[in-house]
Amino acid sequence: MKCKDTLPAHASPAAGLQLPAQLAQQAADAVRELLAEAAAANTTRSYASALRYWAGWHVARYGIELPFPTPEATVLQFLVDHTARRTEDGRLTWELPLEVDQALVAAGLKAKPGAWSLATVRHRVAVLSTAHRLKHLANPCEQPAVRTVLSRAGRAAVKRGERPRKKTAITLTELEAMLATCDDSLEGLRDRALLCFGFASGGRRRSEIAAADIRDLRRIGPQGFIYRLEHSKTQQAGVTASSTPDKPVLDRAALALEDWLDASGITEGPIFRRLWKQRVGPALSPAAVGEIVQRRARLAGLEGDFGGHSLRSGFVTEASRQGVSLPAIMQLTEHRAVSSVIGYFQSGGVADNPAARLLEDS
Repeated sequence: MKCKDTLPAHASPAAGLQLPAQLAQQAADAVRELLAEAAAANTTRSYASALRYWAGWHVARYGIELPFPTPEATVLQFLVDHTARRTEDGRLTWELPLEVDQALVAAGLKAKPGAWSLATVRHRVAVLSTAHRLKHLANPCEQPAVRTVLSRAGRAAVKRGERPRKKTAITLTELEAMLATCDDSLEGLRDRALLCFGFASGGRRRSEIAAADIRDLRRIGPQGFIYRLEHSKTQQAGVTASSTPDKPVLDRAALALEDWLDASGITEGPIFRRLWKQRVGPALSPAAVGEIVQRRARLAGLEGDFGGHSLRSGFVTEASRQGVSLPAIMQLTEHRAVSSVIGYFQSGGVADNPAARLLEDS
């Protein structure tokens, strides 16, 4: 047999074989896809919206695409463009040119003209910072000048009397008023079950209510369920040794949930669904959960800024008011940091502080 000068066909790079450079790019793409899949849907949407704004602002401001890495001077310009400050004559001003502002609003990138709240500015900078970290680029958002401007802007906002906007808490009083608006129609049964489930199971986030599934629900006795929270904002990798995924749904909340499941005929899949008259549709979106909360608050004649988070903050406030310990509350809410829940906890028990009654007759 004669030797061949050419290599056998299988020794040459085949069409489906990945060369090292191609493999590295595929790995990078896979990492980005994994990060996107692992992130909460709300987080993904929020980050995408923020990066779209950065790109649109840069084009409108400078006429070119946003570069990566982004120069520190560009981030500083972004800050002074969007952060209000008070001039020597007492006027509030910012540096974003009017024509640029109007163009961003017309493009749907801004809701309205004018400066942003400091919380929005911080969020946009945090998203750009994350984008640089994921790309392993020098991060302009970590530079001392950027940090100093943000810190000073925060102090100035507090001095001007700006306060973080929080949704109005739905405590037991508000919840009872909202439940009273729910009749025995299919929609009324759904909304009653949703409000009771969202509140009683530990102040569930709107995304958790929307994702609630029959497979994670099991009955315990005639008036009770256990709902297993397999995934949440604070346990995106699933249940861990430190998490407490089993959430009780008891008594009135269990009865409301049972009435909805019986009337809707739902035996599998999402628990809370869209309705088309008497037809049961697909799962509610997190936004739809918030809209249901707002609608029931309006029907009850309640005043305040209600939304999906109102059930969560209201649960903590009400539990504190009734003397439930902070660890017990956090076991149900799945808060991981005391700092994120302590404000609601303290507001619930503020009237019970004995130091506030020093002027009472002894």
